[in-house]
Amino acid sequence: MRRIQLVGVLAGVLSAVCVVAAAQAPVKYEPSLESLNRHPLPEWYAGAKLGIFIHWGLYSVPGWAPLSHPEHDFRNVDYIKNNPYAEWYLNVMRVPGSPTQAYHREHYGANFSYYDFAPIFNRESKKWSPDAWAKIFHDAGARYVVLTTKHHDGFTLWPSTTVNPNPSIPQNERHAERDIVGELTAAVRKDGMRMGLYYSGGYDWTFNAGPIETPADYKRVEPQTQAYGDYAFAQIHELIERYHPAVLWNDIDWPKTGRAMQVEADYYNAVPDGVVDDRFGIKHTDFTSPEYTKLDAISPKKWEECRGLGRSFGYNRAEGEAETIAPADLIALLVDIVSKNGNLLLDVGPEDDGTIPPVQMERLRALGAWMTQNGEAIYDTTPWVRAAGKSNEGDDLRFTRKGADLYATILGAPKQRTVTIEDVAARPGAKVTLLGDATPLPVKAVGGNMQVMLPAQLPGRYAYVLKLAGYAE
Repeated sequence: MRRIQLVGVLAGVLSAVCVVAAAQAPVKYEPSLESLNRHPLPEWYAGAKLGIFIHWGLYSVPGWAPLSHPEHDFRNVDYIKNNPYAEWYLNVMRVPGSPTQAYHREHYGANFSYYDFAPIFNRESKKWSPDAWAKIFHDAGARYVVLTTKHHDGFTLWPSTTVNPNPSIPQNERHAERDIVGELTAAVRKDGMRMGLYYSGGYDWTFNAGPIETPADYKRVEPQTQAYGDYAFAQIHELIERYHPAVLWNDIDWPKTGRAMQVEADYYNAVPDGVVDDRFGIKHTDFTSPEYTKLDAISPKKWEECRGLGRSFGYNRAEGEAETIAPADLIALLVDIVSKNGNLLLDVGPEDDGTIPPVQMERLRALGAWMTQNGEAIYDTTPWVRAAGKSNEGDDLRFTRKGADLYATILGAPKQRTVTIEDVAARPGAKVTLLGDATPLPVKAVGGNMQVMLPAQLPGRYAYVLKLAGYAE
């Protein structure tokens, strides 16, 4: 009898082990919308809130774009000629009469090819330190980094083995000499951050001469040949297999010949907790990616705003203090985005030798200092029942929550010594503090609202976070 019982117990244990193993077996994704749509949003991405975008490449050598068109309106013909995106240098230098064309001829001569910048970039990028970048981004408060591995010019920042069939570009001018992707990936992960990779699938100007001169040209220059589809498919698989990026960030579109659903299925099977953006041209995405745009309300779908610290993503030597977002505005932007279920992917545009311009470094330091004090109200939070509000004193407020705690961030300097939060009742025994100062603040009810008395000396700068402990239970 004991033997029979023992056999029964062992059978039960084995059965339980098999059930657990089956539950833990990795999901096999197939190239179909039904399968891809079963991919869950990873908790790390939902909670990360802040990433750093990097645009670095051949366009960083001239590092110039006009300042005459600050708005990012791609539908405007005048905008195309005055494109403020310095990473579009190759396209705009070929637009007749454009300021970029004039700049290029003045500084490099009419016969200097864009790809002649490759030897300069390779020489200067030898000075670059991936560890220094990783520390800067970590200290700024970022939890992930996304690097442009290939922009629209087709030049790759890793030693791609996929042969580009364009005979007009010398082989030694098609990719960086250093494995920039690999070196930065190692440095970022060493500092505890996730590493993502951008790839321009929709545009590759080595496959289409261009240029884009009118709004109608945006679609015309998207290469759709089988040769390009195979090329993009092979290159993005190089990135997946070599570097296992935590974010696969495609731009513009994906060639119809490039098997987008197969790309995403292969990616998820290689990196189950990875995420993809909404620019693959199919009806599947982990997050949407508005550019230089804010949302008016909480989005049920995860989203990520990408934007530069200035008007450009790539380095633009013409930009300075006036063109760069002010620290207070940058922090208010981050808080606003997070309150509406978004992440901020904030771009830096390094010079050709990897130097991050001083004006951008100043913003990163200010952001990092604020996040060190107030990151509790940002990281791993979720939206509250509403994102925005006003105090009775006229302060702009943004709300986030974490577990049972509610956070109300005052954007800018408080108008008065009190902050009366509308439609938030003052509960008996409520504990309210400012992040950066654990001293409980005096609270009283004013009608159905909560009035908080602020200290004479506020901790930190730019924006101030009230923590309402236990309020969101």
